[in-house]
Amino acid sequence: MTSEGAAVIEGEAAPGWEPVLDAFADAQARDPGSAQLAVYQRGHLVVDTWTAAEGAGTRPFGPDSVGVLMSVTKGLAAVCVQMLSQNGELDVADPVSRYWPEFARNGKAGTTVADLLTHSAGLPAFTGDPADAAGVDLLDWDACAARLADARPMWRPGSAFHYHPLTYGHLVGEVVRRVTGSTVGSYFAAEVAAPLGLDLWIGLPPHEDHRFVHQHHPGSPPTPAELTAALHSVGLTPHDGLARSILASMAELASVTSAFRSRQGRAAEIPAAGGIGNARSLARLYAALIGHVDGVRLLSPLTVERARAPRTDHLPAPAPLRRPAHTHPARFGLGFELPRRGLPMLGEGSFGHAGAGGPLGMAHPESGLAVGYTCTEMTWDGSQGPDPRWIPWTRAIHRAAGLTTGLW
Repeated sequence: MTSEGAAVIEGEAAPGWEPVLDAFADAQARDPGSAQLAVYQRGHLVVDTWTAAEGAGTRPFGPDSVGVLMSVTKGLAAVCVQMLSQNGELDVADPVSRYWPEFARNGKAGTTVADLLTHSAGLPAFTGDPADAAGVDLLDWDACAARLADARPMWRPGSAFHYHPLTYGHLVGEVVRRVTGSTVGSYFAAEVAAPLGLDLWIGLPPHEDHRFVHQHHPGSPPTPAELTAALHSVGLTPHDGLARSILASMAELASVTSAFRSRQGRAAEIPAAGGIGNARSLARLYAALIGHVDGVRLLSPLTVERARAPRTDHLPAPAPLRRPAHTHPARFGLGFELPRRGLPMLGEGSFGHAGAGGPLGMAHPESGLAVGYTCTEMTWDGSQGPDPRWIPWTRAIHRAAGLTTGLW
């Protein structure tokens, strides 16, 4: 089903949900890439649709194709921590060093697991200087964890927050490993993906690589002059320690994004950005966080409430960084993003995580909605409001579910 000027899409929708297919087609009309969209309501798949761009990549694209989810992966890692907390195996209020003793070094003895989940640990990069970023082997888990254990935070943990693009995954993942004895990817596979039959991995198995579809990241890296101007706009200079750490994090993210083009990179466990899967599995995962899906529910209502309670609204940016007045800073619960102007999700009460380029997973407990979206044309960078591709189908989902509160 398509409308005039819309993309040709495939898939199906339950009765009453057909307008979401039209909205998805309209949203993808100006996108040269392929995409998937899946929606669950109260444990039932009500929308399962995709569009395949002509000549996009060397492999056919369909509902079972999988791609890199970028920071959507952070939500997967958060699920693991929430399950361990729910089972009494860890307490997010505990110091990280209770589970990972080496982490107490260099001023981090009081850092809590909650600080890791809310990007307030003061460790936005594996190194404090962009010149050293090339020397970080991001595929060597033990080496990365050792760097973080030895690192000195850029601000007092818990006193401010700033996004941890890659370190979030190793910080949270190492806690999971210390508690369970399993890597975060192995724990996710056994305790989350297997019970639900998900095509979703933190570390893609070799036998699934034939389903992988490469994504396109348009644009070019900012020039040194552009970086300097951007730093000045938020109160930093290239010589500030915090600025060097932020620049290092950008270099690290660019390096790992490039690594995902290799088999070795896709197999590595990068739980801040390297999750691989499809929209159908993302939606199914989030549906099982807020209700039963084929008899499986992962989180209790109480755990969901704790996970989506705002944790960073009162926290400032770390000095001397200042957030421009016109921006809408990220908001976090315990590992999940919360709605804001640039990421409205399904309205207040939603939780989930977006990824650089446009992939998105989210849930809205009150309506029983869970949504997964993936794309191959990775154009969204979060700086200019919501991804325009999200808006038509998000509104259509809102209407189909009978929600009356505004999104924008």
